[in-house]
Amino acid sequence: MAYKVEERSMNVQKLKWRIQYYAQYFPFTIHSILFAIATYISIKWLYQPLPKGEISNGTMPLILLLGKLIFWSLLALMGSSLITTIFCWIYFKWLMRSQRAGLTVQFNSTTYKDKASNIQVEATLNGSLKPLLGFVMGRIVYDKQHISESFCLLSSQAWWTNPKKKGLSGKNSFTLYDIKEYEVNGGFVYFQDLFHLCSLAIRQPIQGHFNQAPLLVGQYHPEVAPKKTETLDIRIDQLRKVEGDLFNYKDFEAGDDVRRIVWKVFAKNRSLVVRIPERLEPYASHLYFYASFYSAKNSNWLNEAFLQAMLNKYKNSIWSVLSALNKQEWAIRYIPDQEIALSELATDAQQHAKFISSSLWQQDTTLLEYFNPKQGSVLCISSLSDVKSLSEVLSKCDRSTLVYYIKLSHTFKQNAVLNLLSRILLSPPANPISRLKNQWLVHPMRLELERNEQQISALLRKSDVQWSEL
Repeated sequence: MAYKVEERSMNVQKLKWRIQYYAQYFPFTIHSILFAIATYISIKWLYQPLPKGEISNGTMPLILLLGKLIFWSLLALMGSSLITTIFCWIYFKWLMRSQRAGLTVQFNSTTYKDKASNIQVEATLNGSLKPLLGFVMGRIVYDKQHISESFCLLSSQAWWTNPKKKGLSGKNSFTLYDIKEYEVNGGFVYFQDLFHLCSLAIRQPIQGHFNQAPLLVGQYHPEVAPKKTETLDIRIDQLRKVEGDLFNYKDFEAGDDVRRIVWKVFAKNRSLVVRIPERLEPYASHLYFYASFYSAKNSNWLNEAFLQAMLNKYKNSIWSVLSALNKQEWAIRYIPDQEIALSELATDAQQHAKFISSSLWQQDTTLLEYFNPKQGSVLCISSLSDVKSLSEVLSKCDRSTLVYYIKLSHTFKQNAVLNLLSRILLSPPANPISRLKNQWLVHPMRLELERNEQQISALLRKSDVQWSEL
């Protein structure tokens, strides 16, 4: 029964999406209806005949004449804008057939503190003409069933002054609540007249991806030192192991221990090299950062809206901790627990943001398989972590390990009575989180999650690690 209800709900969502998608091709807008009504009323008033035997007022003919002049001037202006809109639409379709025009977009994500991030869109429409006193708008289709807010494309150069340089460009921003990687599945370009009476759409075959950046949700001051030394640049107060034996070699010199000669290398190229032994030095260079997205709970819950909201909170908390660590002198090595394709990014911070925003709840790599206690200095875990794996990991860690525990139940923390009254008396919720809060009170996931959180807190209190609850 539950399966049929879920299937019916999915079919309804698909139907709504198809209606929304194909409605983009409908050329008329609400302005068309209002214009038709205004035109009908104006004609009835301006051209109504006088009743028989009634003498017109001396000023009425002048008023009617001025009204007719204004009416036909507006009609001429609307007609000119409408004709150029249709012409520009046809011209752009002709250019697209010869592959001489098209929409290209670039995305940039900006991070703010305590408010939603903005996706900055830079769009260029090559070869297009702008309608006389009209507009060219654009929209992005993403994740196969969503359409972005419309953004305006303004001419970079007047086409009548330089016909060889035709093209429109524009910048805008829109807000998305889910912190993840979005897939671009296409776009639309709309040619509109001055009064938005018609909107002529053309589908654009664009593809790509963009990421919504996580938010800074708090100020943290972690006190932690690296466990791994790769370069002797930064001095610390504790002795750390410097890699040797298995990895580093040097040419044989007088005074070196002959027992460390690598005879396999000598047999290949007749050169004497010796292994550099592992040693303790008061230096450290890289701080290894781990954040586990493993979920030990019911796999059917991973597609729930609750889990997506919790994922957003988890990513925001990880990003805030990582940003605080980046302010220290250590170089950060972020170790993701899932494969994430990286483009050639300019900075480590951009790579870290990509790791976080693209990660999803997963059930393939457990915490025990993921975290390396010998080199990991900071570990972030969530309320969905497996208690048994966490217990084994903590038993291998000491005071030099810092664990951040993000309690996901805080995502929906609220005063239920006040929230319900505000929804009834004031206004509807402004974001998806507000809509989920009341549903969370009666969801079976809540009790299981809170029980798991209590067990994780008990393990952390008994362990030797430093830990902080977020």
